[in-house]
Amino acid sequence: AVVGMGKIGLPLAVQYARHGRRVIGCDINPGVVEKINAGQPHVQEEPELATEVPHAVARGLLSATLNTSEAVRQAGVVVVIVPVAIDANHTVNFEAIDAASAAIGAGLQPGTLVIYETTLPVGTTSLRLRQILERTSNLQAGRDFYLAFSPERVSSGYIFRDLRIYPKVVGGIDEQSTAAAVAFYWSVLEAEIITMKSTDEAEFVKLIETTYRDVNIALANEYACFADIHGLDVAAAITAANTQPYSHIHAPGLGVGGHCIPVYPYFLLAGLEESDLQTPNSQSQMLMLPRYARRINDAMAEYAVRQVESVISSLAHQSVLILGVAYRGDIHEAAFTSANLLQDALLRCGATVYIDDPLFSQDELWAFGYTPFTSELAGEICAIILQASHQAYQSLDFRQFVGCQVVLDGRRVLSREQIEELGMRYIAIGDGDRENSGRGSDKHLVVASTFKNGDDQ
Repeated sequence: AVVGMGKIGLPLAVQYARHGRRVIGCDINPGVVEKINAGQPHVQEEPELATEVPHAVARGLLSATLNTSEAVRQAGVVVVIVPVAIDANHTVNFEAIDAASAAIGAGLQPGTLVIYETTLPVGTTSLRLRQILERTSNLQAGRDFYLAFSPERVSSGYIFRDLRIYPKVVGGIDEQSTAAAVAFYWSVLEAEIITMKSTDEAEFVKLIETTYRDVNIALANEYACFADIHGLDVAAAITAANTQPYSHIHAPGLGVGGHCIPVYPYFLLAGLEESDLQTPNSQSQMLMLPRYARRINDAMAEYAVRQVESVISSLAHQSVLILGVAYRGDIHEAAFTSANLLQDALLRCGATVYIDDPLFSQDELWAFGYTPFTSELAGEICAIILQASHQAYQSLDFRQFVGCQVVLDGRRVLSREQIEELGMRYIAIGDGDRENSGRGSDKHLVVASTFKNGDDQ
């Protein structure tokens, strides 16, 4: 049974079916269940699903249900990939995975292996979820059923590739649970398997991976601010620096979006705050870099708006176009997108904000709280900010924007020459444009000032 048939759960179910397993997919969305049973994938980002889902359904290896408890009663292995996110206050919301765990427990049979793949704060599997499973099943983990954690390590659009090449990290609540999980993954994956001492340690692995990336991007963004002050090209400098084998600097940009990178540092902080550390003040002195990195990356939207304002003086009563609501180029996903922060920063300046994204319908954009751009508005646009690196934008005809004064290329994918030939100013974060270097100290303060607002309380 695969509990949670979203963008990762459905590919996992197909992966297991490919290896001869009969898979029951569990989801609370009737539309998802109906589509799967009809052999129609509802996840569009993985091209292989278009053929693999109908093939698995036709062979009787894949079906879907709304009844998780009944599916678990029939299963020898239960893989859980139900979302866990954060709210506006950065508090972890366990509601969905708690409900799924209760439903699993209601159908749990002796000898079953339960594996959580959802990224979780350290200690969640061994404490919170174990208690829910034991309470609802009247069974004991480690004695009556096996319990393990193995974090998903895949990216949208590349899931089947990632399942082949990324080592699978596995940790159980005891040696028997670890062994059972390893045996299962050996039967359905070709990748290397790395065993950890516990579910806590396996949970920690995923939080280290994602927090590292967030901190690294924040460092790159600080380098970009420095480059702007001193008239340097940060991209060229980072490329050269990364030829040294111990340098692995990421790319700066408008911010960090997605389900993972801007979210999981808060999981790490939640694990710290809920720990039983007894040393006075020890918690307040730990993990400061992830806290600062989150603030730096979220402040880059405001930084970008200040760059635009430096060219056109004031955005009050001006129309600005944001290109791309997706958090990453060429995917139909908008979780924690930097477009939200960009729009907020622009509205605070008094601008009128329009959004374009070829991957989203106008109804979807309205539902997200954006005003969709239409071609009739092209003449009103005075500034354009590219937020998502969709390939379609590389061939966008900028000639239609006859009143546009500046284009900020937030992902460095546009042609500077083509834009400047139209008489528009091209700028990028950290491009070291000497015309703007005089305002450098003010620009850097946009990021640095986020440290004055106190801790994450």
